[in-house]
Amino acid sequence: MEAVNAYVGLDVHKDTIAVAIADAGRGSEVRFWGTVANDGDHLEKLARQLAAKHLRLEFVYEAGPCGYDVYRRLIAVGFACVVVAPSRIPRKPGDRVKNDHRDAVSLARLARAGELTAIWVPDGVHEAMRDVVRARHAANKDLKTARQRIQSYLLKYHMIYPGKAWTGRHLVWLANRRFEHAAQQIAFQGYVNGMEQAAARRSDVEAQIRQLLPEWSLAGVVDGLQSLRGVALIVAVSVVAEVGDLARFDSPKQLMAFLGLVPGEHSSGRTIRPRGITKTGNVGVRRLLFEAAWSYRQTPKVGAYKRQHMPKDIPQAAKDIAWKAQQRLCKRYRQLLGRGKKPQVAITAVARELLGFMWAIAGVIAAPSRPTVAAPV
Repeated sequence: MEAVNAYVGLDVHKDTIAVAIADAGRGSEVRFWGTVANDGDHLEKLARQLAAKHLRLEFVYEAGPCGYDVYRRLIAVGFACVVVAPSRIPRKPGDRVKNDHRDAVSLARLARAGELTAIWVPDGVHEAMRDVVRARHAANKDLKTARQRIQSYLLKYHMIYPGKAWTGRHLVWLANRRFEHAAQQIAFQGYVNGMEQAAARRSDVEAQIRQLLPEWSLAGVVDGLQSLRGVALIVAVSVVAEVGDLARFDSPKQLMAFLGLVPGEHSSGRTIRPRGITKTGNVGVRRLLFEAAWSYRQTPKVGAYKRQHMPKDIPQAAKDIAWKAQQRLCKRYRQLLGRGKKPQVAITAVARELLGFMWAIAGVIAAPSRPTVAAPV
């Protein structure tokens, strides 16, 4: 591979991009080049101008709200580009000055030193799936808020439904509520209408997820993950959309650390201070894993509902791993409870190991010719 002659740091904003260049070599010059408009034509013109002076360039910028458009434009015209994790950029504790000039220079210098951590950049279809998954979770959050608003309003007037909430009978019961004043009835109906609109939005987004799934390169991984107990379509799609290809991690421990499910530690010398899980990474994915982990409290089995709703073309190797997961994780949960651990602590341990089984299934889907991946210990 041809050596890089210069590293270009880009501090990307909505309208502008600050540019700095670090020549290859530890003691070489790092200089601020200037500021250009954040649009495709100016970016490509900048790349050509710099390429005329340097044999090989590598562009680098922080992941942020502007997305991956800069990365894709530079890659499309043949330049190397790296998107880095903002949380992993080294910063001096005493540095109290921050501006575009300094940020661009710092990115260029750190890229030359190899101190930056690159992130995985999704393709267009994957990003579209991630967007629609996040829209689904937003609609689901709105629906929960609307339902809570209705229950709080009814509680104020001591209208309490005796059965299970949000079933068909409960909705009929809601439609029959009557209030003393017309204004109160209008307020209540507005809350009900808001709930129905949120439910309709969630259904529309879920339909879009199912429609987009066949076009996605990771659809097979999503199908394979649904063989696991507690993992249905929405959970599987959400995990894969947010994390990407699980098989890109060299080991399940790396994936667990990526999602903050490994124990932390703060030790010095002979003093060892263990901590709880690190809780780094995506909070939403971690929450879904906890919800799925509660299923493993039950005795291992594959019920009729799971068989009916599971995709039909899941490899047998993935099903075998899912069955091993049921046996191991149920046993693990009961062992931890028997040792006096709280249920929440046991579920956290189960969620961590469940993620390892997900990694194993993704490996089987990605390389079906390989031998079956052993369940992680």
